[in-house]
Amino acid sequence: MSSALSKRSKAGIAGLSFGALGIVFGDIGTSPLYSVNEIFFGRAHPAQSASNILSLISLVLWSLILVVAFKYVFWVLRADNEGEGGVFALFALLKAHKTKVILTVSSLLIIAAGLLFGDGIITPAISVLSAVEGLKVVSPGLAPFIIPITLAILTGLFAIQSRGTSKIGKLFGPVIFIWFITIALLGLHQIVSAPGILKAFDPYYAVHAFTLFSFSKLLIVLGSVMLVITGGEALYADMGHFGRLPIRLSWFVVVMPCLMLNYLGQGAFLLQGKTVVGGNLFYSLVPSAILVPVVLLAAMATVIASQALISGAFSLAAQGVNLGLLPRLRIQHTHEHHAGQIYISFVNWALYIGCVILVITFGSSAKLASAYGLAVSGVMVITTLSMILIAQKLWNWSKATSIILFVPLLALDFMFLTANSLKFLDGGYVPLSIGLILYIIMVTWRWGKRYWNATLDDFSTITMADALELKQHQSHPSERSLLILTNHHATKLTDKVPPLLELFINRYHTLPEHIISLTIVRSRTPYVDPKERYNITQFENDPVKGTSLLSIAANFGFLEQTDVEQVIKDIASRQDLTPNDNMKDWIISVARERVIAKQSNLLLRLRTILYSLLVNNATPSYEYYGMGEDSRLNAELIAVKIS
Repeated sequence: MSSALSKRSKAGIAGLSFGALGIVFGDIGTSPLYSVNEIFFGRAHPAQSASNILSLISLVLWSLILVVAFKYVFWVLRADNEGEGGVFALFALLKAHKTKVILTVSSLLIIAAGLLFGDGIITPAISVLSAVEGLKVVSPGLAPFIIPITLAILTGLFAIQSRGTSKIGKLFGPVIFIWFITIALLGLHQIVSAPGILKAFDPYYAVHAFTLFSFSKLLIVLGSVMLVITGGEALYADMGHFGRLPIRLSWFVVVMPCLMLNYLGQGAFLLQGKTVVGGNLFYSLVPSAILVPVVLLAAMATVIASQALISGAFSLAAQGVNLGLLPRLRIQHTHEHHAGQIYISFVNWALYIGCVILVITFGSSAKLASAYGLAVSGVMVITTLSMILIAQKLWNWSKATSIILFVPLLALDFMFLTANSLKFLDGGYVPLSIGLILYIIMVTWRWGKRYWNATLDDFSTITMADALELKQHQSHPSERSLLILTNHHATKLTDKVPPLLELFINRYHTLPEHIISLTIVRSRTPYVDPKERYNITQFENDPVKGTSLLSIAANFGFLEQTDVEQVIKDIASRQDLTPNDNMKDWIISVARERVIAKQSNLLLRLRTILYSLLVNNATPSYEYYGMGEDSRLNAELIAVKIS
């Protein structure tokens, strides 16, 4: 029995590892299409001497080893929040600690989330565009078709997102596997012809690269080298889709060896002094007989590359909503057994529109490369800063140990950030601007919600004891039964009643026979054990009279879908509670905000206007919490005065 279970477990890990190839590693796996080309033929355009080639290829290899393999795959993937990764997972892990340093880093993590959204718009555009540009190598006359074909591919990619990453992974896994084998063989063919390129594994050459150029030219070169490792952060953000072990297996067994072979092969091609066809180093490695199939394969692989950031953006948005950093969005779960696989229509089509604009505006992968890398290098710095604190607070490392391990990596990240800062005027402002806008939205949402919560706390004037006394002594109770969604779980008779219950009392001067005050509580963990789902306080539960007054807190992880209708079914099925199966006929009372500005300060007024727009365009709570159109809803407007 255990042997069969073990086989199934191994098969599951193998399947997830294969699927991860198609989702997690698409971005970093297609970097060979443009990264080395940009290093040698971009703005820096270093001389193609043997020393330069060995040193720069060595820099590429050791960037992969130190930043991706050592930092992300070995260490950062350990900083999971019950299997979930990404900057919001780090935010949730650190949220319990309230030191000034952690609060500062938490703010930086909010900025990092915005930057990743900005970077997620560039990745599909540059990946697909770089692949389709292979048509120019096939025939210069095909150049006018590059932009239309790129836009068509992007349209198809975003159109199938609602089918879910599991289905996409099954479709794309075999394709990206063939892609990795292909680029490995292309590289190996060149290495056999020029085995001297293997000297690039010697870290001496990577260090030597820093002595070959002037400081300004070195920064340009490093900005191009950054293109090799831009998929590292997406790798961490997508951990919740597949898990730590499958990602590690995919990386060390397939991805890393194939990438290194191809980068070495591109270096070997240059060492031999061969002619670069059409200014494209990658496609120059491809024999003319198979050029068209490889261009088609590259186009499919770059569609997969785009998937890593798109899936990561969905995860980030869902975590942001559930952590109270973003307005409510409609979230569709696309896999019945894997809660991490989701689709968010608004995020999907916002990314699509951004990609289309970038492709049309920049027009080539070379120009887009100038905008690429700045945002993700900033995210990498913030991630490493967070890891220093994670090691101390969660792993109980000494300060000295965490500093010895992560500060050298932080210095490396800062080096890349400094180099990529030169890209700001060449297009780096695009992801930074998007990141800044999203940061403003997130901090404004948190700011406005503090006023909303304060309004609800100050609204009620009577206690649960007062409500219970009124309920027990009323002569004509309301025949309607009431379920109230509230943000405060009452546990004592001295606690104030929910604002919506006080509104009901003031309006009807009576109370229903059955009242449930329901509070949705978001945990800092992704998932909550179903046994710990409900905390129930029974102020009244009389099966003889058929009356009840219950205060229930329903606990959900920040990656779980909240379904109030299921909560109602769970409550109705409990033998120890008076409410019965007719709960579907209950009136569900929810609160809606009406923002009122009471300030003269221009900045505060603008902030209030933004918050009001976010409130008006957020998905209503009853939709977000899974209540269908057949629910008997009563939405009460409550004024929120911001002064």
